[in-house]
Amino acid sequence: MMKFKFLGVLFFLVTITTTAQVKYEREFRIKKSQFPAIAHQVLKNNLQGAKRLKFYKEIDSTNISYEAKFKKSRLWYSIEFNKEGVLEDIEITINEVDIPNETFDKIHHFLTTNFISYKIKKIQQQYVNNGDEAKVIKDAFQNLMLPYINYEIMCSGKKDKAYQDFEILFNSEGIFKSIRKSLPANYDHVLY
Repeated sequence: MMKFKFLGVLFFLVTITTTAQVKYEREFRIKKSQFPAIAHQVLKNNLQGAKRLKFYKEIDSTNISYEAKFKKSRLWYSIEFNKEGVLEDIEITINEVDIPNETFDKIHHFLTTNFISYKIKKIQQQYVNNGDEAKVIKDAFQNLMLPYINYEIMCSGKKDKAYQDFEILFNSEGIFKSIRKSLPANYDHVLY
């Protein structure tokens, strides 16, 4: 098991993949000056009217990425960049009613099939960079429902006797893609 210790940590995730790999992930707040210059230029060119802009660094067992979080047009956004400053994805916090009924029915079926009970904590609509950064930014800021988007569900689910936190990814049609087990922010005592 890898050990990490960071100040200002927001949360800790463990990713469980089909090959039984575990990925540790930490996100913590950073100064604007520590954000990649290329990524900062993308933000500067596209964030007119944004409020509450905050910068974060995310470190896991294989990657380093940077994230800008802000509010624009009454929606909460998160834009993630790799360590070189290339856009990875844009996420918008949404509600259940913002997901098409047929898609949410499939998501709900997955959750009820895999958990004894569950509670959705947060839903994000995810626009993954498919090579056309300008199009992804335009689509996300227009909040378009497109076939390439994903839905990221953060929930607390009960499998056996206790609840655990999970981050589950579905495609635009509600088909399951991946699941990550989340650990509480105060999990540091196990790591060192």
